[in-house]
Amino acid sequence: MLGVQQQVDRRAFLGRAGLGFGSLALTAMLHREGALRAEDALPAAPPAKAKSIIWIFLIGGMSQMESFDPKPELNKYAGKTIEESPYKATLDSPYVKKNLREVIEGLHKVHPKIYPMQVGHRKFGQSGLEMSDWWARTGELCADDLCLVRSMWTTDNNHGAQIQFHTGRHSLEGPFPTIGSWVHYGLGSLNDNLPQFVVLGTPLADCCGGVQGHGANYLGPKHDGIQLVVDPKNPLPFAAPDRGVYQEEQAAEFALLGRLSRLSAAEYPDDPALAARIKSYELAYEMQAAVPDVVNFAAESAEVQKLYGLDQAATKTFGSQCLAARRMVERGVRFIQLYHGSNGGAGAWDAHGGLKAGHSKLCGQIDQPIAGLIHDLKRRGLLDETLVVIGTEFGRTPGAQGSDGRDHHPYGFSIALAGGGIRGGITHGATDELGFHAVENRHYVTDLHATLLWQLGIHPRSLEIPGRKRLDVDFGEPIREILI
Repeated sequence: MLGVQQQVDRRAFLGRAGLGFGSLALTAMLHREGALRAEDALPAAPPAKAKSIIWIFLIGGMSQMESFDPKPELNKYAGKTIEESPYKATLDSPYVKKNLREVIEGLHKVHPKIYPMQVGHRKFGQSGLEMSDWWARTGELCADDLCLVRSMWTTDNNHGAQIQFHTGRHSLEGPFPTIGSWVHYGLGSLNDNLPQFVVLGTPLADCCGGVQGHGANYLGPKHDGIQLVVDPKNPLPFAAPDRGVYQEEQAAEFALLGRLSRLSAAEYPDDPALAARIKSYELAYEMQAAVPDVVNFAAESAEVQKLYGLDQAATKTFGSQCLAARRMVERGVRFIQLYHGSNGGAGAWDAHGGLKAGHSKLCGQIDQPIAGLIHDLKRRGLLDETLVVIGTEFGRTPGAQGSDGRDHHPYGFSIALAGGGIRGGITHGATDELGFHAVENRHYVTDLHATLLWQLGIHPRSLEIPGRKRLDVDFGEPIREILI
């Protein structure tokens, strides 16, 4: 990395780099260090509305009908087949096969017998936002800050859709950089003592992407998400010095390593690996104090801890992660990814059976913490610059699987957003009367990615590096109708 003290001739720099300004991360760092004028930065980007993203991912596939897209017609025609209902044309829609790419052909078939909603629903807030009763606390506290996008779709009908939701690419195409890593790559850091891309909760299982759910792939491991645990005593493995090593002793060791590294850097000024190694040592040392502090809630009031559900066994774990996410936003972490529902397999939200009991329990674990997070961000003046996303890999079928479940459903599902320049108290897009197809303002998953990047001040199409051609679908388009 080029230091402030080193005088940089721009033409010489471009010649040595060979890649121009393909790396927006380097551009961001040079801006930060004052080595690059604003007019030299490429490409043109929108004005930033958000500084940080909190990305909440519900593993396994949450039902859209029992969350953000209630469908009373399911109750009206429960027990009938889709063909026996007024909506038999649903199965003739070109979307049934047009966008579907099956890993195992025929594994997830259309379930024709209509299954009723398993929970009530009502309108919340002054906006009258309609949501299920399993999300009552979020509705009561945050409805007028929420934007419900009810018209998402994807192409994988198995749990490879988990990685697709994060990368925009089908699992058969292999791993690609995730949205968190693109943000990390494109913007750099707002702080010097915490990771820029943090992961909380248990990641995806190996069956469904594993650590590639927060990986950077060809962008390089320095852009991977860093897993932290909400435990002040051991938040990051190997972050603390060995027992018996005094802080002063370790500081001297790091200082010596730094001097030796800089001697090498003077001899090899253009070695990016060496520069990255120096930076990693510096960050690791700073993190030893900063990371335990950010997950230590001793200074948080009882009222705040209760708001996040830390006083209840069911909500304590996820509530602690949400509170840690707020504290990270305050300290300048760019992208915080929260996983919920990891169970070593497809995910706890995978409701092939026992949907009512399963979703009721899972919503009970996250409804209060998410409501507390959004409400707390707002009252602290942080919601305007923090974009919160609540997502899942696909929805569930309107038809019954077995007696009490719903199968995977990539044709239409819902997500929720709040803050960061997103209009609150609105719905965008729609599925049909049964919740089967996204039919109005349809959005593939990378439209969500593009929206986040746009709000962060990054033009989505700027994120392409030499030698790694991206497809048009990779970039997506910002959902402009939901932006302030």
